[in-house]
Amino acid sequence: MNRDAEATRRRLLDAATEEFAQYGIAGARVDRIAAAAQSNKAQIYHYFGSKDGLFDAVFDVMCRETLDAVPIDPADLPEYAGRLHDSYLARPWVQRLATWYRLERAGTGTLLPIVMDSYAAKIEAVAAAQKQGLLPTRFSAPELLGLVVHLSGFWSTQTPELDVSLGADAGQRRRAVVVEAVSAILSEG
Repeated sequence: MNRDAEATRRRLLDAATEEFAQYGIAGARVDRIAAAAQSNKAQIYHYFGSKDGLFDAVFDVMCRETLDAVPIDPADLPEYAGRLHDSYLARPWVQRLATWYRLERAGTGTLLPIVMDSYAAKIEAVAAAQKQGLLPTRFSAPELLGLVVHLSGFWSTQTPELDVSLGADAGQRRRAVVVEAVSAILSEG
């Protein structure tokens, strides 16, 4: 792909990320995406095939960036959860896109290879750490991973009113709670 084509594709992905994060898959409009990318709707269909194909490409890029930025460390799941929490703060659209994905794709049978591969690799790493005695086995590897991922994104699902009750140091406290909660899950007591 030449530089101009790659630049157009990148602008479309960037504009689509914002559009999908704000409006979801059904609410996103390709004309707004094209305008924000200084392109046209035909380019969306040329590069991505459909609006759903564009969403899949956005989700794929988001997953790859998150995997690169926050690799799993099964030997230190509490800190992994803290780093994942930090990445969600730095990139708030990630949780919004994931929420739209769950809301609009659950039960459709559409499973994205990047998500399946990511979970398979993480589950395998957690299971290996469990076999080595590094992690408790009271939860299966998929259950434990699910708890860790959920806790890392816990605060993004809360209302602003809960932050007020945490006080002035809410930001620092949120991360500490994530790390401490994962540590508690891992304790054998």
